[in-house]
Amino acid sequence: MNTKATAGWLILAILFLIIAIIAGVLGFGLISGFSFTMARWLTIIFVILFIISVIAHTIKKA
Repeated sequence: MNTKATAGWLILAILFLIIAIIAGVLGFGLISGFSFTMARWLTIIFVILFIISVIAHTIKKA
């Protein structure tokens, strides 16, 4: 499994989520919305890559 690549996506998603929360608290609506959207998409990509990685690892062991 390529854990470095999937962990990178997760770190980016968490980073954008933190930026969205801070921007939302400070009242920057546009930045907050963009950061939240990026965090959501990066989380989806991370989950898809993780599932593919688990399936590939399972097939490789079989």
